[in-house]
Amino acid sequence: MPNSSISGDPPPDPAADRVGSPRIVGRVLTCGIFALAGVLFYVSAHAAHGIDLRTDDSLLRLSDVIQQRSDQNRQTQSELADLQQRADQLARQQGGSPADTDRLSAVQGQVGLDPLQGPGLTVTLNDAPPDATARIPGVPEPGVNDLVIHQQDIQAVVNALWRGGASGVQVMDQRLIATSAVRCVGNTLLLQGRVYSPPYVIRAVGRTGDLRAAVDADPSIRNYLQYVTAYGLGWKVQENSELSLPGYNGSTDLNAATAQ
Repeated sequence: MPNSSISGDPPPDPAADRVGSPRIVGRVLTCGIFALAGVLFYVSAHAAHGIDLRTDDSLLRLSDVIQQRSDQNRQTQSELADLQQRADQLARQQGGSPADTDRLSAVQGQVGLDPLQGPGLTVTLNDAPPDATARIPGVPEPGVNDLVIHQQDIQAVVNALWRGGASGVQVMDQRLIATSAVRCVGNTLLLQGRVYSPPYVIRAVGRTGDLRAAVDADPSIRNYLQYVTAYGLGWKVQENSELSLPGYNGSTDLNAATAQ
């Protein structure tokens, strides 16, 4: 027959003691964590001196920094153009032989420092719609890289125009010279210190028929046109009876050069 307790109080439970101890320890640790968090908040506020630390310049997004530098470069180029114009005026005031003046004008025209006018070609490239799908049967659905303009696409058009005998080439609002480099960062164009977004407009002055033939024959452009057909990338070629290209107004200094 099982024994029964005659007292009203239940016997002590050793397991209850084992459960109660962790609870006490947990409460102590929780209080300690909250106290430490309060100290950290106080130190952060004291260090900020009332300034929102999240808006510090060092935490700006990379795209914001690039755009800021692009705006600064645009202003600097404008100032440089004014200084070059003043230098040319001073050189003319100092006088010189007509032969020297003619040689200087010829060199400026060859390197792209002078404005240029004449017939030519305008080529426009643009990204496909972000929700674009395959337009023809048997073509796989596009990935992200299939729907945007890449550096090699812009460079292919520029190279074709030069091969077609262009007297001058302009990308967006900038004239290209021998040291110009076309680079893309993501789906934005970085050209001579400034940033551009699509659509990308490329203009060239020269014999319209020769320029058009060079563009049509370029194998890299033909490959790009396959993506135009398949996914809807932007492509437009326009013949112009008269184009006006600005003169290059940036720095012409070379940091390094290697003979080929």
